[in-house]
Amino acid sequence: MVMGCASRCFSLQNSAATGSILHPPPLCYRLRSPVRKIIRMSATQTENPRISFESLPIKPPSHPTYDLWGVIKSAITEDAGDRGDVTCLATIPADMEVEAHFLAKENGIIAGIALAEMVFYEVDPSLKVEWSQKDGDSVHKGLGFGKVYGRAHSIVVAERVALNFMQRMSGVATLTKAMADLASPACILETRKTAPGLRLVDKWAVLIGGGRNHRMGLFDMVMIKDNHISIAGGITNALKSVDLYLEQRNLQMEVEVETRTFEEIEKVLEYASQTKTSLTRIMLDNMVVPLPNGDVDVSMLEQAVKLIDRRFETEASGNVTLETVHKIGQTGVDFISSGALTHSVKALDISLKIDTELALQVGRRTKRA
Repeated sequence: MVMGCASRCFSLQNSAATGSILHPPPLCYRLRSPVRKIIRMSATQTENPRISFESLPIKPPSHPTYDLWGVIKSAITEDAGDRGDVTCLATIPADMEVEAHFLAKENGIIAGIALAEMVFYEVDPSLKVEWSQKDGDSVHKGLGFGKVYGRAHSIVVAERVALNFMQRMSGVATLTKAMADLASPACILETRKTAPGLRLVDKWAVLIGGGRNHRMGLFDMVMIKDNHISIAGGITNALKSVDLYLEQRNLQMEVEVETRTFEEIEKVLEYASQTKTSLTRIMLDNMVVPLPNGDVDVSMLEQAVKLIDRRFETEASGNVTLETVHKIGQTGVDFISSGALTHSVKALDISLKIDTELALQVGRRTKRA
């Protein structure tokens, strides 16, 4: 378990729409969505009074413009299209109620439980969801860790969208947990290499897996990378420009600069010794050198960390894998960033089954339960 918090159980009860928050009938009963008021929200707000982000063991990261409910609505709408679930409409009586169970089909870290609840609530607020695990808990192959009860139509319509979010988030969280454990005492970070439209979702999964978030986007941290340095005419010019920009606008935020050579590090340190600067972190890019035998040489990274001598935070980037991250973490670097946490995620296999006995039989036959 990544976070030691007490177990929780949510129950999504049917409620009338209040104020400007409108809850439509279940998607499987309508062909086209009625006009609805879309509420712009931050990651710490929720339209559902029964799902409070503040009560979650691991809260989503903050973002000033990200519309999490909008992402959920878009995912549901792209699946339902303009006709709804024609298979449901053809095969399932409208008033039938069922109970479906979540099953883990491989070992990993579960993530996306809170987001799945939001999906079920958006499709049908009368659905009731219960969990025996919470975001950040370990699950093993064959474990039932939650159930949803209510209208069969609604459950089947919400199923794939909820699972898509959970499987991706759980895959990210599982890899993050493995990397974070190996990287210690360094902290593991993701990057901006997230799926388009899923920035907050992917970064939330990293937190659930025990990692830490790098900058959320282009707006919340200055990060001077190689192209900025080239365009500015060198690393010193880039730093001067950033300090002037922040001073003129009275902005305070973290500043990171990417370095690729000892010469660049020395220029950064020289500039910082002569000028008041907002610089907070130095990235040491591609200073982990792959060897023909599959190992890595971290001597350059170690020398760079010693050269900086705790004057700034340090971050290693490049050639970070499950096989190399432990060795990198022992160099004294503060942070290790890995784009693979989100851009190469392997989804964790999870299913939602009404007939769990048959599902387990098939799973055992295919060695997936």
